[in-house]
Amino acid sequence: MKKSWKKTALLLGAVAAGPSVLAQQPARRPTLADTTRQKVALTEVVVAASKVEESFLQSPVTVEKLNARALRLTPAPSFFDAIEHLKGVQVITPSLSFKVINARGFTNTTNVRFAQLVDGIDNQAPHIGGPIGNVLGPSDLDINTVEIVPGTAAALYGLNAINGLANFSTKNPFQSEGLSVLQKTGLNHVNDPTSSAKLFSETSVRYAKVLTPKLAFKVNGTYLRGYDWIANDQTELNPNGNATTNLFGPDNPARDPVNSYGNESSNRSSLTLGGKSYSVARTGYNESDVVDYRLQTIKYDAALHYKPSASTELAYTYRGTMLDNVYQRSNRFRLEDYHLQQHALQLTGPVVQARIYLTTENTGKSYNLRSMAENLDRSFKPDAVWNQEYTRAWNAATAARQPVAQAHATARTAADAGRLQPGTPEFKQRLTELAEINNWDQGAALRVKADLVHAEGQVNVAEALRRGGSRLPTNLDLLVGADHRTYIIQPDGNYFINPEKNKDPLNDNLTYSKTGGFAQAGVRLLDERIRLTATLRADKNDYFSTRFNPRLTAVYSPTRQHNFRVSYQSGYRFPSLFEGFSNVNSGQVKRIGGLRVMSDGVFENSYLRSSIDAFNTAVTAAINANTSSANAAEKRRVAIEQNQGLLVKTPYTYLKPEYIKSLEFGYKAALLPEGRLLLDVDFYYNSYRDFIAQVEAYVPKTNNPDSAAIYLSNRTTQNRYRLWTNAQSQVYNYGGTLGLRYELPAGYLAGASVTYARLDRTESGDGLEDGFNTPRWAYNLSLGNEKAYKNFGFGVNYRWQARYYSQTFLVIGNVPAYYTLDAQLSYSVPAPNLRFKLGASNVLNKYYVSYLGGPSVGGLYYLAVTYGLY
Repeated sequence: MKKSWKKTALLLGAVAAGPSVLAQQPARRPTLADTTRQKVALTEVVVAASKVEESFLQSPVTVEKLNARALRLTPAPSFFDAIEHLKGVQVITPSLSFKVINARGFTNTTNVRFAQLVDGIDNQAPHIGGPIGNVLGPSDLDINTVEIVPGTAAALYGLNAINGLANFSTKNPFQSEGLSVLQKTGLNHVNDPTSSAKLFSETSVRYAKVLTPKLAFKVNGTYLRGYDWIANDQTELNPNGNATTNLFGPDNPARDPVNSYGNESSNRSSLTLGGKSYSVARTGYNESDVVDYRLQTIKYDAALHYKPSASTELAYTYRGTMLDNVYQRSNRFRLEDYHLQQHALQLTGPVVQARIYLTTENTGKSYNLRSMAENLDRSFKPDAVWNQEYTRAWNAATAARQPVAQAHATARTAADAGRLQPGTPEFKQRLTELAEINNWDQGAALRVKADLVHAEGQVNVAEALRRGGSRLPTNLDLLVGADHRTYIIQPDGNYFINPEKNKDPLNDNLTYSKTGGFAQAGVRLLDERIRLTATLRADKNDYFSTRFNPRLTAVYSPTRQHNFRVSYQSGYRFPSLFEGFSNVNSGQVKRIGGLRVMSDGVFENSYLRSSIDAFNTAVTAAINANTSSANAAEKRRVAIEQNQGLLVKTPYTYLKPEYIKSLEFGYKAALLPEGRLLLDVDFYYNSYRDFIAQVEAYVPKTNNPDSAAIYLSNRTTQNRYRLWTNAQSQVYNYGGTLGLRYELPAGYLAGASVTYARLDRTESGDGLEDGFNTPRWAYNLSLGNEKAYKNFGFGVNYRWQARYYSQTFLVIGNVPAYYTLDAQLSYSVPAPNLRFKLGASNVLNKYYVSYLGGPSVGGLYYLAVTYGLY
């Protein structure tokens, strides 16, 4: 009975796993020959959920999967783009070649809360703390399966997996041998008002060879070229900057459009003109003025696999990439000549799995777009000189009886005389010069060299004991593992320094390490109808005491078709390198890490920027409302005294680890004859504490607290900081997903899913926590068939998401609802093993933004020709 139950459960798990299994199941009743052909399909499993192979149907937590058939049917341009079609997954697009995966809320453009692995190996850029899309990942030719675990996986994976993880499994050269070539040629920016249509091209090659029964290798190469999506949002971020003088819209001299840089708050001055106080910004430049939107990615990898025994494999893998594209965190960047490399050695077997890898990062000739625009203006004319000329011209214009708004326009034209103009040789030369200056108060260069060293291992203790002759019951499982990670940064004097005492801040490398381990025990009861698992993880960071993460899961299968699951787990996230150690001079605001070693003394002596802004707005309003005969200095003194009570000392303090507790329920079933209908439902409730976020806080340049208000009323008499700290709010969110996948007659595969995510409440509501940045509702509909008519196939996917409120340091507001329709037609030629795929993402070319401040995304139309394995 037990063997029959286990075999049937595995079969159902394989069917429920979906596309690659169902692809081999004809509409008629299977014959013995069909069953034979399905032997490989019967082994369909998932690994990411529990770090051991298990039936997809009986996974103890939610797992989404893309396998071979799903990847062939997808109309998305790549397997990475296809991830957006999975339920419970949110993808945002900072760049055509840089997309960010997230699940269950609190999305941002780097998303250090979501881990991304390739064959179990983290492919993050070390100093960023997250991956740059798929630039260090596999090509479409080498991808085997994709597993997504929405929700915290920190108990098993630690580090930054508190919102979930993705694991990309590549093709093994022992099992996928031969030459494969893929050529994609496409077009984007069709009917784009900001650009003419542009060509897109991606060429990939894969070659694998089995040299002996024990030795095999593979090599991959991809070359991608194109023109990036353009960010040109001109929405006004400072519409009320001069409300007290009734200057709005284009008349507002402190205008700050979203994708215009150099006119942010740190680039504004308070000028007293005609007895009134005006906020006046430098002119700034549009993003398209200071960035090259041409993108290029060259990535390559090679692997040597050795089998010392039939069930054990040792593999060395080298990956490398060079890229030029646009990247975004708090600011947007041009990544140019950016290099990532990775060396990995891993051992996989039934008892022991181990891996060690080194990732190196060099940002090359990259630069910050905001700092570039700021310093293009300041290198042409310093703020003080520009303000003097602006004041002189304004006075002259009003003396000539020009209206106030016109006088401001006249003053700007006069102060901007001789300003560098985009596209001119002088402008290009200055841009090149500033891109080499590694100080954002004077230039824009991003110059970081960083390494990540990681080692981990796990032992299947139960399997080892049984192989050693123990009579350990077969229904018991025991797994233990440990890992260590060290980040190594070469200080550049601007982005990072070494803050440790007795260390040279510019020559001694900065190191940041973490060590952890876990133990997992499981038992299968009542003829494997009940599966219980308990996991405990411990992690120790250089700057924090040991933290413990438990996970408890249960799966109940009353029948072979129905599986109920429940899990509880917690997770800690230690601050990333950038959050802990950044040391950036950025437009007269210094961004520093929140660890005490970096920001000692700042929190205790600073005032919230939000309160300083409110204070200065009130001071300006009081000055402009004062009709007395007093001089300007006296009016300002009185206004400061009247409003200094608005100033608020910073209540935040030094960084602590972020913490989440999560409860999840789920139900998965393979219904109808042969399990043709897969139903998957889940619901979760999360509680977050000590959210890691940023706060702007300024320190007056005085030791006398009675004088603080005077110093905080003048930009030049305060030190400005942007600090990483923890929100004081307790944050709760909940949501769920429902997915259906139905295998129709004649090989048609239909799918539908809906995702719901909601921020429940925050206790104390300090507003500091990262924005939820997640649509409340999203749904996907899909239909496809590889053999709709002879060798012709098709795939379509429709995705819609609701409007949502976005809160970032770049911009705050509502992201409009949008939908996309992706479609593809394919034709296969069995000999010589060719496949043609004509497709488009956003085929209707309805331009949308996936987050505020990001680019406008239109249709990408492509023809893909594949030869060989796919």
